[in-house]
Amino acid sequence: MESRATAATHTVTNQPPEITGRDSFADDLPLREAVARHARPERREEIAAELSALGRDAGSAEYRRAGERADTHPPELRTHDRFGHRIDEVEFHPDWHRLLDRAVEGGLTDAWGRPDGHLRRAAGFHVWTRVEAGHGCPLSMTHAAVPALRADRGLAAFWEPLLTSRRYEPGLRPAGEKAGVLAGMGMTEKQGGSDVRSGTTRAEPVAGGDGLYALTGHKWFCSAPMSDVFLVLAHAPGGLSCFLLPRVLPDGTRNAFRIQRLKNKLGNRANASSEVEFDGTTVARLVGEEGRGVATIIGMVAATRLDCVTGSASLMREALTRAVHHAAHREAFGGRLGDKPLMRNVLADLALESEAATALAMRLAAAYDRAEDGDAAERHLLRIALPAAKYRVTKVCTAMVAEALECLGGNGYVEESGMPRLLREAPVNSIWEGSGNVQALDVLRALQREPGSLNALLSELGRASGADHRFDAAIKELLTELSDPEGIEGRARRLAERIALLLQGSLLVRYAPPAVADAFCASRLGGEGGLAFGTLPG
Repeated sequence: MESRATAATHTVTNQPPEITGRDSFADDLPLREAVARHARPERREEIAAELSALGRDAGSAEYRRAGERADTHPPELRTHDRFGHRIDEVEFHPDWHRLLDRAVEGGLTDAWGRPDGHLRRAAGFHVWTRVEAGHGCPLSMTHAAVPALRADRGLAAFWEPLLTSRRYEPGLRPAGEKAGVLAGMGMTEKQGGSDVRSGTTRAEPVAGGDGLYALTGHKWFCSAPMSDVFLVLAHAPGGLSCFLLPRVLPDGTRNAFRIQRLKNKLGNRANASSEVEFDGTTVARLVGEEGRGVATIIGMVAATRLDCVTGSASLMREALTRAVHHAAHREAFGGRLGDKPLMRNVLADLALESEAATALAMRLAAAYDRAEDGDAAERHLLRIALPAAKYRVTKVCTAMVAEALECLGGNGYVEESGMPRLLREAPVNSIWEGSGNVQALDVLRALQREPGSLNALLSELGRASGADHRFDAAIKELLTELSDPEGIEGRARRLAERIALLLQGSLLVRYAPPAVADAFCASRLGGEGGLAFGTLPG
């Protein structure tokens, strides 16, 4: 009798089912609509089919378990082999390689020069990041390395086909023997952080080396150190310059790339972030001109910033999906949790933030495609909208994911729910490629140095003028803010936030259902919402 009574206490009720067997693209209406809106009409079906194939895998139990395992089993550094030879290798769980293989096959390193290439890749990145965010780091850097390498036609001719390949080949071998490669980067150092010009790494020309340099120095953050090639900054005789550093040289010997340790960091556990040393025998090739290192890598910075926005939008969508799913299946206080007015307010507020982030990320991706096609206005829009979007979307992501976790109560605080993994990852995109202050100051720099950026911004916002009085009033407030240059640096964060919110409001006013646009404008632009989620006006 006692045994049966004890067993009865373990009957599981009032718990939601697993979220599996879904198409993460087809189920994401805001993403689907944004892709259809921006894609060329003749390619919409092709792009949707490609994204649905990726979405079905992203929503499958098979790949979701792979993402969990990759995060549960972190990479391990092996500096030496058993004989004492320096090897500097990082070993990853097999599921890490499995995730990268599917991502590369799905085109997440292949955008440049494809019709609607940036739009379809950004949408795919949005879909696939929901599986596991850590392996998105090498995907993003591999994608973003292309514009930097184009500063040297010879280097681009060799490396670009490998970087944009649909083949993933792990392991350290000469790049010429592989069907596809991954790229990393090493910019920041101990003493400088975002101030890359304060780095101390030196580059000395190799006599008779035909563009080869020997590097001496260190990099404080070098993500994905198992990659095949890296872009690094170092001080050459002509000033701070950009260099391409392969892990394995063409003759099969390993470059002097000393991995000192892996970082024990906040965020995902699947990706390896490292500190590396160059000892004077490290060989690298100059990319672009000496002294033009920052100008050479600026295209890489912009591309990774877009991935920061897109990656945050993806995390927000995944957190929202889990919160809504829980509320739809959980009973509390005599009824369905999702039917309670206050919980509905919270979920609606989270959904607003998610939809606005997705709409803006896809708009910026479409602007990338048009800018590549020669549209100067879209290029100017990117110059100001990208840092503003990165500032706002990546910063609000952490608060939004934390609120979504709270919707699950104590269940959300347990690792098995998947919510802690999302919350640990949420802050990274606001730090990577420049933290909040860097983005806000970059918005000011765009306004001061590129007048075309303000014109492009006002033109974009003007497409929604007259549809909502709060939106129109917010534009006037922005213009008033811009007309007062006194102390504007101290107001740069407020300015960046307002620009991003107006861009989101413009998109929702034009394309979202009226109720969505109304709620966003009321709460984000009209001051009718509170400072916490779940405080939407009636």
